[in-house]
Amino acid sequence: QLTLHTGTPATSSSLAPTRKTKKKHFVQQKVKEASDPVMSVLMWGVSHSINDLSQVPVPVMLLPDDFRASSKIKVNNHLFNKENLPGQFKFKEYCPQVFRNLRERFGIEDQDFQVSLARSSPFRDEDGVCGGLLTSYDHTLVVKEISSEEVEEMHNILSEYHQHVVTCHGSTLLPQFLAMYRVTVDGEETYLLVMRNMCSHRLQVHQKYDLKGSLVSREASFKEKVKEVPTFKDVDFRNNMQKVYVGDEEKGKIMDKLNRDIEFLVRMRLMDYSLLLGIHDVDRAEREEEEEEEEVMDSSYEEEAEGENGLPPPPGSTSPQGIAGYMNSFKPMGPGEFDPYVDVYAVQSAVGAPQREVYFMGLIDVLTQYDTKKKAAHAAKAVKHGAGAEISTVHPEQYAKRFKEFILILYFNKEIMLLHFDSQSDYFGSNFYELSRVVSSSRWTYM
Repeated sequence: QLTLHTGTPATSSSLAPTRKTKKKHFVQQKVKEASDPVMSVLMWGVSHSINDLSQVPVPVMLLPDDFRASSKIKVNNHLFNKENLPGQFKFKEYCPQVFRNLRERFGIEDQDFQVSLARSSPFRDEDGVCGGLLTSYDHTLVVKEISSEEVEEMHNILSEYHQHVVTCHGSTLLPQFLAMYRVTVDGEETYLLVMRNMCSHRLQVHQKYDLKGSLVSREASFKEKVKEVPTFKDVDFRNNMQKVYVGDEEKGKIMDKLNRDIEFLVRMRLMDYSLLLGIHDVDRAEREEEEEEEEVMDSSYEEEAEGENGLPPPPGSTSPQGIAGYMNSFKPMGPGEFDPYVDVYAVQSAVGAPQREVYFMGLIDVLTQYDTKKKAAHAAKAVKHGAGAEISTVHPEQYAKRFKEFILILYFNKEIMLLHFDSQSDYFGSNFYELSRVVSSSRWTYM
């Protein structure tokens, strides 16, 4: 016996006038279930909520109630699919109309979102690019487990975040927030935030940095450095003499996005965010592809492996294929090539750069509010390192100023600017703006 208890508050959306929209055909997908009960409920809940939402007219505009709405379902004592789903569970979706609107503005169809997240179980790659976050099977989405405090913070900024996305027409370095859920299994609540993967679904990231513009306690641990794709930090960036070769036009676009995004974060009193920098080495990828082509593989084995991995159906199928699935119908891309509509955080290295690379750049961990806890942490660090020390815990305006200065240094690529600072000194120095002016207008030779 299946008993469903639904609780969907009446929102302004259901009363809003309808408009003509393209009719979408949702095809029931064969789901490859997860062994983790939370993931099984997530996959079931996403399919259920997207199918339900497809029956609700798209509102002409979002109203305040939409930013407080939620939909809930409780399943008790069911007999269907008991091998994969727990006997009792609850699934809650936060602000469904708002996130549907955000997905549309970020160019993601609901049925593709459903397929990418629910056709096969998200997986956790502890040593990989996403650093322990759950990744959708097609690598286009990441699922982050968050705290109830972060859920509250998300609600606090959601209206302003949505307006920011509208104003910048979806062109942002901020995370693309696509959905937020609560899964309850055995009385334990798990909060999950779904975002677009900042790294590529097809181009491997060979190096990765989490950068804050601070040198105090900003070095990857030994345990981190032995991972397959370590997450390096600011000190490692300096020690590795890492450089980013971006053309002037792309640099201007990135800085415009960054300035708008950081103004938003300051306005929301948010801090402790980082720049995620992923680097794809095109030459290395070409060498690896050549080595793979030299290996003789049995064609039947290849076909069997493709089926087991739960990849999207071949071109010509009428089923939704996931966020990146439509690319199957195009000619294969070569090393270093990407689709800017899917890999929206990707930037090619400049023409004539010493190395052929693709960079993936975006702002992460943006839900930390500057509250009394952060103020206390700042006071404690000031006592330990000195009032003038360059430390990561500062107020939002100061954090934003230091962060933008670091990004400018990142793009100037002048090693002389990174060699003369130790971990207890100011990262940039009082003459930063004069230095940046001289650097940008001069032809310097690398030290």
